[in-house]
Amino acid sequence: MSAREIDAGSGLATTRGSADEIARRLESLPASSYVWRLVILLSLGGCFEIYDLFFTGYIAPGLNRSGLLTTTTQAFFGFSGIGAFVAATFAGLFVGTFFLGFLADRFGRRAIFTFALLGYSAASVVMACQNSSEGLLLWRFIAGIGIGVEIITIDAYITELVPSWMRGRAFAVNQAVMFIAVPVVAFLSWWLVPLAPYGVDGWRWVVLIGAAGSMVIWVLRLYVPESPLWLARHGRAEEALKILATLEASASPAAARPKPPASRAPERAPATAGFSDLFRPPYLSLVVLFMVFNFCQAFGFYGFANWVPTLLVEKGITVTKSLQYSFIVAFAYPIAPLLAASFADRLERKWIICGACVAIILFGTAFSQLTDPALLILSGVLLTAANMTMSYAYHAYQTEVFPTAIRARASGLVYSMSRISAMFSGFIVAYVLRMVGVNGVFGLITAAMVVVIIAIATFGPHVRGKPLDA
Repeated sequence: MSAREIDAGSGLATTRGSADEIARRLESLPASSYVWRLVILLSLGGCFEIYDLFFTGYIAPGLNRSGLLTTTTQAFFGFSGIGAFVAATFAGLFVGTFFLGFLADRFGRRAIFTFALLGYSAASVVMACQNSSEGLLLWRFIAGIGIGVEIITIDAYITELVPSWMRGRAFAVNQAVMFIAVPVVAFLSWWLVPLAPYGVDGWRWVVLIGAAGSMVIWVLRLYVPESPLWLARHGRAEEALKILATLEASASPAAARPKPPASRAPERAPATAGFSDLFRPPYLSLVVLFMVFNFCQAFGFYGFANWVPTLLVEKGITVTKSLQYSFIVAFAYPIAPLLAASFADRLERKWIICGACVAIILFGTAFSQLTDPALLILSGVLLTAANMTMSYAYHAYQTEVFPTAIRARASGLVYSMSRISAMFSGFIVAYVLRMVGVNGVFGLITAAMVVVIIAIATFGPHVRGKPLDA
């Protein structure tokens, strides 16, 4: 295929291998089965990331029963409690997102997608073999580093494989597929954590099962191409064109969408950019906004997700029953994004996020007040659905606003604030739970959601229908 070709209609020469031209052709892609298959394959790889991340809360009662960690501690920064385990997870996530986000920008989405998952799975295996709180926390921290790198890589990957007009739905489907892991880990925890099969603590089985399943990544990586936009921005135009041709050929001619006219083409973004560029215009205002957003949203999401079984126990429900209730609530994780896909690309991302935050406040307040099992489960399901709606929307939002050259490191930088927040929220929630109880925890979540609503509603940019690198 020639790098330059004459446009039959206009007679003008265009550089087909240029990144801008590839961006325009990606924007005109239809919703073919091949594009959706790539989204689902990447999401299946992300399933193990979510499994590994979410067993943090579900195995907490087992860690307590085994004597490795306590539910609360007398000291605020107590390193013998569940809060420390949550903090170790998110400390690793912070290192992965803040310091290593550049890896996907430098070495490509595909390579980092593969090796980050294998790295944190191996660390989880070692963690499952630990018999001291110190060893447990160390290896949980190391596993968290790999999870942090994986999260931002998948976000950048999907952003660059789908056009703007379907990106909201793509992320909704991505979250739905990835979060299938939550009811799976909830069920395994409900079943195994109270037991000790073959003399091995049940929580260790939960960790090892997830690590063993992640080996499927070696199969998945064979079917996922590199991002053509990343290749083009790194001077590998021929490879990018081959992948783009495959994407275009996968759709029927009737399904093809008109290519955006030259007047609407994305502006040329820098081929390379340094970390310092994020702290200068035009990116500085976006970085500050999304840092504030991520710091606060983590209290709403992880303040509930990582503490569901423990919060239920504090409300007087037995460990076994709390895990059973948590298992039922967990089904909202994959189902909610699928329902949200119906409006994912019809509304501005910022208003979806704000609406979800209002719902988190309402359903969180209900969860804190109710004691009837059916109503408690219902409020937990609705709260989880609101959290997942916010989640799919901001994962798309905070990647598409930055250009390809710095997309992974920029989203990693702002996302790292949620890691810091979640890291300290482990200690804060444990402290508030001991001093004030469940009501205090949800008061904390409400305050964080109010800040998110004000920040995003006031300063959030409009992205609906805009191509990448615009």
